[in-house]
Amino acid sequence: MPQDPTRLLDALLPLAREAGDAIMAVYATDFRVDDKDDASPVTAADAIAERIILAGLATLSPGVPVVAEEAVAAGHMPEIGDRFWLVDPLDGTREFVKRNGEFTVNIALVERGRAVLGVVLAPAQARMYSGAIGFGAHVEDRDGRRPIHCRVPPREGLTVVASRSHGDADALQAFLGGRQVAELVNVGSSLKLCLVAEGRADVYPRLGRTMEWDIAAGHAVLAAAGGRVLRADDHQPLAYGKPGMENPHFVAWGAEPG
Repeated sequence: MPQDPTRLLDALLPLAREAGDAIMAVYATDFRVDDKDDASPVTAADAIAERIILAGLATLSPGVPVVAEEAVAAGHMPEIGDRFWLVDPLDGTREFVKRNGEFTVNIALVERGRAVLGVVLAPAQARMYSGAIGFGAHVEDRDGRRPIHCRVPPREGLTVVASRSHGDADALQAFLGGRQVAELVNVGSSLKLCLVAEGRADVYPRLGRTMEWDIAAGHAVLAAAGGRVLRADDHQPLAYGKPGMENPHFVAWGAEPG
């Protein structure tokens, strides 16, 4: 496996694109929607994309455990150590079903509880985010590839991103109480974290249930761009490899005011 994080990211980008192409092939059909045990939707695109990513990671990093959403749902949870992959092959399946384009492919590397490297592809938008802590973050779209950075919140107030399909409106309003808010934007999938990383938003409070694979890739991109993800209860950094892989409520922030 390449040891240089930039080389590893370069190897992940075509893998994410291959998964994204498979997702878009299903997206173009009259696909079937099933329910998992937790009542969340699943489609053929989830399964196909996960198979592609698992095969690619097995070649790229043999021996490194992979925690992947659909495999875990099927009862296959590997033993993990200090280093493992977190994969959500199709984050935002509800957005996929709604055909609004706000769904992503998420691949993240975790080391000692930190999401250190991640790729987030929005295939319907032809938009790829990538980042590694200490090496910066980038976005690639039809205009090319460029570095991204979190912004310091503007004087006119925060741009807040919230989930389009999840969340507690009362809890969100309680969090925002007393804060100067310029705009509230609803977006699906891990794109919320990426908007903060890109400096198009300032904060993403998630006051509802998420799993580690939902956010690790976006967290890595955000951290590489100068942001942070803190637990909502004690304001400590959010860690990975937790029992059950479920996250507490958290708040993702961009750059701190100087």
